[in-house]
Amino acid sequence: MTITQLRYVLAVAEAKNFTKAAEKVFVTQPTLSMQVQKLEDELDVKIFNRSKKPIELTPVGIQIIDQAKNIVNESERISDIVDQQKGFIGGEFNVGIISTVMPTLLPMFLKAFINRYPKVNLKIEEMTTEVMIDRIKKGKLDAGIAATPLEDEMIVEKPVYYEPFVAYIPQNHSLSNRREIKEEDLDPEEILLLEDGHCFKDNILNLCKSVHAQPIEKKFFLESGSFETLMRLSDEGLGMTLLPYLHSLDLPEKKSQNIIAFAAPHPAREISIIHHKNQLKIQLVEALQKLILGVVKGAIQFQNVNIISPQKS
Repeated sequence: MTITQLRYVLAVAEAKNFTKAAEKVFVTQPTLSMQVQKLEDELDVKIFNRSKKPIELTPVGIQIIDQAKNIVNESERISDIVDQQKGFIGGEFNVGIISTVMPTLLPMFLKAFINRYPKVNLKIEEMTTEVMIDRIKKGKLDAGIAATPLEDEMIVEKPVYYEPFVAYIPQNHSLSNRREIKEEDLDPEEILLLEDGHCFKDNILNLCKSVHAQPIEKKFFLESGSFETLMRLSDEGLGMTLLPYLHSLDLPEKKSQNIIAFAAPHPAREISIIHHKNQLKIQLVEALQKLILGVVKGAIQFQNVNIISPQKS
């Protein structure tokens, strides 16, 4: 049994097809099939049911695949240990970012990271926190950038910055003449929210619950996947919305006039780099954490920002 054979069976299990699996691991289909067959012969079991289309795992194959994932992941950590000892910052680094952070944060650090660490093969994907955690646990993602705390014992959270909330209040709104607002000024019934699956929606609901004891009831339900849509709806007199502070920095002048900050202590969300508790690419995680902190520090012009209450992503 070899690590290469285990990589091949994992590729087949994921692709459910020998030809596609061979393409994924950059070998010919006969070579991959021969190695998988050799492993099955050695173990004296059938890992795959080849009569099914697409190919399915046998009952014992399911157990073998689970163990193979652990073995392959741990074997890859040997290289991580060596890199860490040498202080080498390079190699593959797969990072996930939640959608309410990606558009504003990525342009702030990506070019600088690429220039500073040219030996890193950085791959970034936008995803929900739920998917991010699942992929980190399965070893398919090295790290993520998400709103925390998550309260998952398998995940390590490294807070990078606290991003204040700001209100987007159109000119004809009753709060539009305020220089700043307070949490108790919010009317949960008129706040336009992102659709389910966005942790920023949960942040806002938690904020509203902290100052309104009664259950939140809305006269109508209207949820969107983008802040831009919510702002346009606010402009039409359908309510107000809340934005992450960094998102408000790039608004055109006409819309930026509708931004009103909260009074101190500013409600905010904690943004962290997260990774598996057994992650050994710590040098890469720390490099990314340090760079992001540097670029964001100058952008967020709030002092003594505090999170009002623990907020789950």
